[in-house]
Amino acid sequence: MRGAPVAKALAERLAPQVEALAARGVRPTLAIVRVGEREDDLSYERGVTRRAEKLGLGLRKFVLPADCSQEWLADVVREVNEDKSIHGCLLFRPLPTSLDEAAICGMLDPAKDVDCITPRSLYGVLAGRQLGFPPCTAEAVVELLDYYQVPLEGARATVVGRSLVIGKPVSMMLQARDATVTMCHTRTRDLAAACRDADVVVAAAGHIGTVGVACAAPQQVVVDVGVNWDEGAGRLVGDVDFDAVGPIVRAITPVPGGVGSVTTAVLAKHVVEAAQRMVG
Repeated sequence: MRGAPVAKALAERLAPQVEALAARGVRPTLAIVRVGEREDDLSYERGVTRRAEKLGLGLRKFVLPADCSQEWLADVVREVNEDKSIHGCLLFRPLPTSLDEAAICGMLDPAKDVDCITPRSLYGVLAGRQLGFPPCTAEAVVELLDYYQVPLEGARATVVGRSLVIGKPVSMMLQARDATVTMCHTRTRDLAAACRDADVVVAAAGHIGTVGVACAAPQQVVVDVGVNWDEGAGRLVGDVDFDAVGPIVRAITPVPGGVGSVTTAVLAKHVVEAAQRMVG
């Protein structure tokens, strides 16, 4: 299940909305705030940049060194909040451990929170209410499953990962679609059995090879959300052992080329929607 066709379909839906805003003198604009030079952040940033250029979105980049101070980063967030030409903000996480990530996330104007980093947006996802925007990657998983017509109502779904960034939100979104969800993690006892019994497996643990051949079953659809830099191979890989699992399951997303490309399209969708809300 490649992400490119899904992203293309999303972009085609967005194009007339971007044109309508342009006719009103509004260019939907995203601020990217990045601390340091993590390879996975850089890879995602390149994808976001390409997506913004194709759709005609504005892009502002704020890049700080890994050893920046809390106040320096806070000043950048305040600048983003106050700039009326910026409609959405993407803050790369995790931040360096020297920074108070929760405090920084809490500073962002919820109206510009297009990736669910503020408490208000997260509450909206967990409570099933339309407050802010869900995390782009979590929404991308559901968009991808919908595009490939994977039934979710009544399906057994296993989510491997429990973060507030992906694992917990995507679990809630799948439950909202009437899937029966089992949430697992790297310390789950007999993780392989929990995965084998599932119709849909979403791997979002953030560790190379978390989902291997013992987790696979022929009827499954596997969505690999992991983005990990494999030093030995010198490339990005997912959480799933693609070569081992791919031949067994019914369908699987590659890394790269799967969820990531859909995520950038969902981010663009959120920026456009944020701009629409701001101009009324």
